[in-house]
Amino acid sequence: MNTYRILVINPGSTSTKLSYFENETCLFTEDTFHDSSVLLQFPTLNDQLDFRMEVVRKFIADHDIDLQRVDAVVGRGGCSYPVEGGVYDIDELLLQHTRECRGGVYHSSMLGIQMADRLRGECGGLMLMMDPIVVDELCDLARITGVKGVYRKAGSHALNLKATARRHAQVLGKRYEDSRLIVAHIDGGISISAHKDGRMLDGNNGSGGDGPLSPTRMGSMAVTDIIRHFAGDEFLKLNDLCSQAGGFTSHFGTSNSDKVHALVDAGDPHAVRVWNAMIYQTAKYIGSMAVVLEGRVDAIVLTGGLLRFADVYDGIKRQCGWIAPVVSYPGEMEQDAMALGALRVLRGEETVKRYTGRPVWEGFQDE
Repeated sequence: MNTYRILVINPGSTSTKLSYFENETCLFTEDTFHDSSVLLQFPTLNDQLDFRMEVVRKFIADHDIDLQRVDAVVGRGGCSYPVEGGVYDIDELLLQHTRECRGGVYHSSMLGIQMADRLRGECGGLMLMMDPIVVDELCDLARITGVKGVYRKAGSHALNLKATARRHAQVLGKRYEDSRLIVAHIDGGISISAHKDGRMLDGNNGSGGDGPLSPTRMGSMAVTDIIRHFAGDEFLKLNDLCSQAGGFTSHFGTSNSDKVHALVDAGDPHAVRVWNAMIYQTAKYIGSMAVVLEGRVDAIVLTGGLLRFADVYDGIKRQCGWIAPVVSYPGEMEQDAMALGALRVLRGEETVKRYTGRPVWEGFQDE
């Protein structure tokens, strides 16, 4: 059997995760935390590229990785036009549309394929993207808003949501395509989605600030409140609140959940109130996804870094346990999912897709 070497690059709203695989085995992995107070010094997300690449270079040097022997570099994707799920070749059109945020979802994942591309001249392997945050599998009714011609966008932690859903379906002894699951990724951002027939039918647009407040995101607010509060402000200020300057960052000046939870443990009333509001809002959105699945839910599956705090799981189970069994997979499976996607391509088990430069859904034909 051939040995394939795969480098995985995964920039998140508060971290840069890097992993190096030989086939299915992860040899090295690191998760470097970036406080939002540091990241906000950069005017735009694209401006963080050199800063994030320093982390990549250090990882390569520390682990003596020979880039010439790397068969594939997989960068987390986002912010291009919406696509169907799968593994994609990183080409110039995809890079351009990602840098320009053509999909209208502004998130740090847009740096992943750009970071991979920075290694192109040093690495002779494939440059790939898999299941970016703009994977769009919404049902038609989930797209509609009250403004003609304006539709809801899909923006979520699709990579981890789908990977965790597939794993739990196996635990249930079922195929992912035959399962009815509510999956919640709870970390720097929070994504909650309803899965049926192997598709994410509905969910909050966490990348756009929709849904519960989180360590970096302001969460949903009434449009009238947004108009009043942000009248006269630059667009980028509101954009930042949706992706990196909202939530804990706004309340406490940091997105470091360990620091905020230390305040909770110390009984700080403001911290207790905001932390519990995050749990409450997460449970509320989980309940809405139960409606999407018509109350027939095999399991509520929780994943993400904040599951390291027991009160997150306990609070959601207390409020949602009557819907379906609540299970927890702390951390995330994104690194493994990207590596395994690349491995399937390298072994000829899956075909690489090409980015078309057009949204996977372009509107209703009768409108």
